[in-house]
Amino acid sequence: MGPILQLKGVSRQFGGLLALNDVSFDMQPGEIVGLIGPNGAGKTTLVNTVTAVYSLTKGKIFFEGKRIDGMKPHEISRMGIARTFQIVQPFPKMTVLENVAAGALFAGGAKTLAKAKEQAMEHLRFVRLADFAQSLASALTLADRKRLELAKSLAMNPRLLLLDEVNAGLSNVEINRALELIRSLAERGITILLIEHLMKVVLALCSRVIVLHHGQLIAEGMSSEVVRDPRVVEAYLGSRFTKRQQKGKGYA
Repeated sequence: MGPILQLKGVSRQFGGLLALNDVSFDMQPGEIVGLIGPNGAGKTTLVNTVTAVYSLTKGKIFFEGKRIDGMKPHEISRMGIARTFQIVQPFPKMTVLENVAAGALFAGGAKTLAKAKEQAMEHLRFVRLADFAQSLASALTLADRKRLELAKSLAMNPRLLLLDEVNAGLSNVEINRALELIRSLAERGITILLIEHLMKVVLALCSRVIVLHHGQLIAEGMSSEVVRDPRVVEAYLGSRFTKRQQKGKGYA
């Protein structure tokens, strides 16, 4: 079985800023891969190129062996690629159920509104939001809006899921619940690319890590190896992280 996602020499330029510079990597089906790097490294830009929010300046992107750069966002989502957004923005005047049903109806293959709502309830039960199905999305807490964002992406029946800082702003208890959900997604066979700043989350979930810095891929490999790479320590983790690691004090 070949890679589910391939990036080959991907670059994206905004005027004089080269946000992505010749980035290449593969993802295998069933992997949870972490994507880390400093703010402004190009992580969200990379997700935006995969999902066709941004076009490429140079390079090629393949999903399940088919070239997808140049396609439109709705075409890519219907192929089986879904993503969450760093800043969650549900449809505030729609109910929680309606938010998820929209994804099922327009990208998840549901043939009728009734079927879309039936599928939406299944996803809400999975993310533990079923009790809020008839509530307005605007009434949810941040943690629940994050779970709603996840349910919306699941409604698209993805085989590849791109998660953009799903734990940002959450408490430790909420993060642990999010970890359980992400593991459950992987058990369903969904391949996951996880943008994350919390190293304890990356090391708990990801078997492999990709590191961006100034739009370039500076390291790629097993999680335990990447966090010891001098380039990664210098560009992102810092000596304080290394000292804590050596003393066994964790990765927060």
